[in-house]
Amino acid sequence: MIKTRITDLLSIEYPIFQGGMAWIADGKLAAAVSNGGGLGIISAMNAGGDFLREQIRIARRLTDRPFGVNIMLMSPHVEEVAQIVAEEKIPVVTTGAGSPAKYMPQWLEAGTCVIPVIASVAMAKKMQSAGAAAVVAEGQESGGHIGEATTMTLVPQVVDAVSIPVIAAGGIGDGRGIAAALMLGAEGVQLGTRFLVANECSVHQNYKDMVLKAGDTATVTTGRRFGGNTCRSLKNHFSRNFFAFEYSPEATAEAVAELGVGALRKAAVEGDTRDGCFLAGQISGMVRKEQPAAEMITEMFSQAEEILKGAGKWIR
Repeated sequence: MIKTRITDLLSIEYPIFQGGMAWIADGKLAAAVSNGGGLGIISAMNAGGDFLREQIRIARRLTDRPFGVNIMLMSPHVEEVAQIVAEEKIPVVTTGAGSPAKYMPQWLEAGTCVIPVIASVAMAKKMQSAGAAAVVAEGQESGGHIGEATTMTLVPQVVDAVSIPVIAAGGIGDGRGIAAALMLGAEGVQLGTRFLVANECSVHQNYKDMVLKAGDTATVTTGRRFGGNTCRSLKNHFSRNFFAFEYSPEATAEAVAELGVGALRKAAVEGDTRDGCFLAGQISGMVRKEQPAAEMITEMFSQAEEILKGAGKWIR
């Protein structure tokens, strides 16, 4: 059994987080991952407090194990959902799209472990100083909003820079990826794309099918030209059109941002394979079957343990 400071800190069986994917990571999926021994996470996305409270109730009805909430700090409802996390005494909060320092005092007072998602050594150091219990070092192989560094280069640099546990994210979808992350110094992993095809995931079946049919070159990054909103998604009409417009002479930052409004919902809720934005990581090409979340977790960690126990064969 693989145990780390993360399993001890959060009272979970396996050091694995399910990513806080907007329109996908709801209370049902979070509960399934937590019941499987990992840490399920509800995405607060851009929704208001009523949505988050409902998803928290769903998760608590389905599991008595710890779960977390992911807060996108650019959300117009961030103040409200930050307060709800404190009021509900959620065990763990992960954050993205900015610094959570403003909200950390109220979360820490409520006994919540704050684990920000970071894409640089500088932000990891800043979050440690602010009282973060751990950080998720996310490489650009991930789906959704991404930074510049790869998981392979980012994780060991962050591990060397901070004393708190580091969770690796980006490009991890099986036991080999978990074993590699641990060898880089991580004490846990976060997966999004793999859990997207969990049986308990409520995303539209077309979204799951897009991932299951993906190959090794199935994703594209958009949003780099104007900075601050780089995303990785599966190639389709929407993403190709977005990429072409982004680099056209008439494109502006405002027009590019407007082009993406509502596209994720079209993918996740409506299953619109033409005009939806199907956020997914480069690991999509390795995801080949739908399974219960718990089965995914035990399968991946059994593989990781086997690999790590046999690692000596490479040394003579």
